[in-house]
Amino acid sequence: MTEITMVEAVNLALAKAMAEDNRVRVLGEDVATDGGVFRATVGLLERFGSGRVRDTPLAETAIAGISVGLVTEYGEDRQLKRYELLTDIIGSEDHFGDMDFKLCGTDHGVTGFQLDLKLPGVSHKIMAEAIQQAKEARTRILEIMRGVLDKPRPQLSSYAPRIETIKINPEKIGALIGPGGKTIKGIVAETGAEINIEDDGSVHIYATSGESMARAKQIIGGMTREIEIGETYQGRVVSTKEFGAFVEVFPGKDGLVHISELADFRVKRTEDIVKAGDMVWVKCIGIDDKGRVKLSRKAALKERAEAETGQPAPTEQVR
Repeated sequence: MTEITMVEAVNLALAKAMAEDNRVRVLGEDVATDGGVFRATVGLLERFGSGRVRDTPLAETAIAGISVGLVTEYGEDRQLKRYELLTDIIGSEDHFGDMDFKLCGTDHGVTGFQLDLKLPGVSHKIMAEAIQQAKEARTRILEIMRGVLDKPRPQLSSYAPRIETIKINPEKIGALIGPGGKTIKGIVAETGAEINIEDDGSVHIYATSGESMARAKQIIGGMTREIEIGETYQGRVVSTKEFGAFVEVFPGKDGLVHISELADFRVKRTEDIVKAGDMVWVKCIGIDDKGRVKLSRKAALKERAEAETGQPAPTEQVR
């Protein structure tokens, strides 16, 4: 059984939720109780720091917040004698004070607010002053935040969970699962990703890191991809014969490079060109009615040379 940390478990759960409704929830946390710090969690850094999801930044504009508290003194006639507004209140000021006013926004305006009030009411004058103090504090916080990170990271954070869905031929589902689930369990154990397979061939991959996601996709892709005519692949020579070489393109999927397709000159011995274990580029030039794949090293080298130089590929020298 593969053991994962609590953080990884939470990330996987979040990734699943993201997959179901295509929404992304970014959670910012702090370890203090001050109102200003609490409000800062609605701000820019965790959203910019999260990077991009599907090439879309989670935030383009800086957002910050601040709290403003209020303490009052009333006379015997119950008329307000004096008051004091407190910017960035702490827990005791919130507890003993009369107001906790939280205001969030950008350089251009307000994006959200909340008011906790213990008084029967508060005047427009006091609220106008509170809003002005909050604006001044928010502007200063935004300046500091931008000094740390002024734009979204170009890539998704390494700490952010990933989810991707790939499609495979439904006929390949059995091979991907394996007898008694042995194959899919092996992929999960090796990569640390969680994998769910739908009957229509949709494979949902949930991973806690980019490396885990990339490896899971690589394994699944190699197991379920089909060799297609006209496509070029890099494969490993698994055996050589007098008539050519067998090259494994995907795990369990290989084809024959006939000796006449090894090079653009006459080859006397297969081993003069390739040996078992060599990595070679090959192009699929045909698949017969029995599913046997015909590959060509000669065609692949010519295609790659022309793509790199823009000129016809030179003829290989006879060995």
